Amino acid sequence: MTDTHQTEEAAAGGPSTLQQPQGVLPLDDWGVIRAAGEEAAKFLHGQLTQDLLAQGLHEGRLAGYCSAKGRLLALLLAFKNSPDELLLALPAELLPATQKRLSMFVLRAKCKLGDAGSDWQVWGLAGTAARDWLGAQAPGAVWGVTRMPLNESGEALVCRLPDDGHGPRYLALAPRAAALPALPALTPEQWQQLEVRSGLAWVRSATVEQFVPQMLNLELLGGVNFQKGCYPGQEIVARSQYRGSVKRRTHRFALQGQAQVGQELFHSADPEQPAGLVAAAAPGELLAEVKLAALQDGSLHLGAADGPLLQHRPLPYVVGEPQ
Repeated sequence: MTDTHQTEEAAAGGPSTLQQPQGVLPLDDWGVIRAAGEEAAKFLHGQLTQDLLAQGLHEGRLAGYCSAKGRLLALLLAFKNSPDELLLALPAELLPATQKRLSMFVLRAKCKLGDAGSDWQVWGLAGTAARDWLGAQAPGAVWGVTRMPLNESGEALVCRLPDDGHGPRYLALAPRAAALPALPALTPEQWQQLEVRSGLAWVRSATVEQFVPQMLNLELLGGVNFQKGCYPGQEIVARSQYRGSVKRRTHRFALQGQAQVGQELFHSADPEQPAGLVAAAAPGELLAEVKLAALQDGSLHLGAADGPLLQHRPLPYVVGEPQ
């Protein structure tokens, strides 16, 4: 993060002036889909935005699942538990529909899909306390995966997530019987804050089919592979990339109060037309997909042109200048 960004954060009461959350949180609003079979990786490779054929056991894959129109139906984090088994973590509210839709296209592929929630739970971990718990096995690179022994409970699969540049963040799949590690307890609000400040917005029920991957900055976060073969919506996603036709991007904003995912944003100069959509929210801040032209002048507001004022805040990666 640049010095300019750090100055802006300090003025906003951001990560530079707040102590970073430390600890663990059970993500009870997340679920896991199991894809098993000798052609599991091949099948998912043809459905998602990522290269799952080349994925190793120590690599996570952020992957979008798109409609034929290139709109995101879900965003998943894929773990390879064994050569013939992949585990897909995603918000639980989207699990049934995602599993059902994927199952429609399995056909004769040697792949069986199922809800793995009875076997696996999902944890969020953050800060140096989490890194110290992982010790030498802590994955150093974003999307790196390690297997953390949990005594008699087996192993947890721990993937490093994007963070705000001030402390590491991880998502772990642990056996259902495993107890939480002896770490401070994170609150849901703290985890939401870390999500927003990392610049990663997961697709939720309110935002299904609202975004092409680039609108959520997925190619900047490692969520799209433009060299792999076809998948639903691939032509539209590629065209958006190479023709420079993306006119909407996800940015971070501060506000007084709390936004809700799916709320619309409005520009002061155009109160009749929505200028964006909230993609992730935490107390006092949010990620929103917004028209790039709306960032040039005037002001953005939540819910209506006279709603709460949004103040633009930096992300830990460069989105690029509006076109």
